Amino acid sequence: MEGTPLRTRDRFASPEEVAQALESVGYIADRALAVAVYLALKLERPLFLEGQPGVGKTAVALALSQALGARLIRLQCYEGLDLQSAVYEWDYTRQLLEVRLLEAAGERDKGQIRRHIFSPEFLLRRPLLQALEASDGLPPVLLIDELDRADEEFEAFLLEVLGDWQVTVPELGTIRAQVPPVVVVTSNRTREVHDALKRRCLYCWIDYPSFEKEYAIVLAKVPGAPERLARQVVAFAQTVRELDLYKSPGVAETLDWAAALLALDHGSLTAEVVEETLGALLKYHDDLQRVREALRQGLLERALARPEALA
Repeated sequence: MEGTPLRTRDRFASPEEVAQALESVGYIADRALAVAVYLALKLERPLFLEGQPGVGKTAVALALSQALGARLIRLQCYEGLDLQSAVYEWDYTRQLLEVRLLEAAGERDKGQIRRHIFSPEFLLRRPLLQALEASDGLPPVLLIDELDRADEEFEAFLLEVLGDWQVTVPELGTIRAQVPPVVVVTSNRTREVHDALKRRCLYCWIDYPSFEKEYAIVLAKVPGAPERLARQVVAFAQTVRELDLYKSPGVAETLDWAAALLALDHGSLTAEVVEETLGALLKYHDDLQRVREALRQGLLERALARPEALA
């Protein structure tokens, strides 16, 4: 609304300020992502993030909410997600109790009873409605996570929400957002999301990070990790991603592995150390077998010979 101090769209003067704000809360953003986030805020458009699992898509929304000082509302998508779970449902137990109390008090006007029990106080607000109704002056960050897991019918419903910032509750009418929430939509691309929904969003693909970026993330997220160990961990993770695996390790797995090695007081990688902690980096049996075979063929030596690991 006009007159509201420092609207969300005006919080950052440039993509560089966005990158600095995200870094201040522990998220290292490259130039492309910083520009996408800046434009999403400035234009009040949803931000659609795609990429492999574990590259940091969900973390963008968390970091952005922290950088803005805004509430994070998360809608985790899954097959069969419906309006009752995503938008609203009526509190039928309370409604039934209220009907009995009204009748016991002598109320006989069915129309009056209906209007009373289908009033906002009996509405259970789910994430999408919570995001639209937020009215504390600072729009929340709405994370619609892993949209590709939801059914296409749910996508169709989102068109109204993301296109007009409104939902319709038949008993109450149309509920519109006073100020659009900051929306981050993520997808692991297990299926294609419909073009009509993508057109309502700004798009950014998040790839596996460069060595220096991932190294910086490890140092930021695993306090106390020795620089030598951090370099070796990142070099090994990036070398493993070059193999033909069912699920290559993402940044999240790199962080898990670095934290596990630190907990075990390992200061550098050896074949034995890698072998006994590999389950922190890889989560599928076939991938474990493939990497163990590659270790016997010199995978660790190749990783540690990378110039970045020796710097």
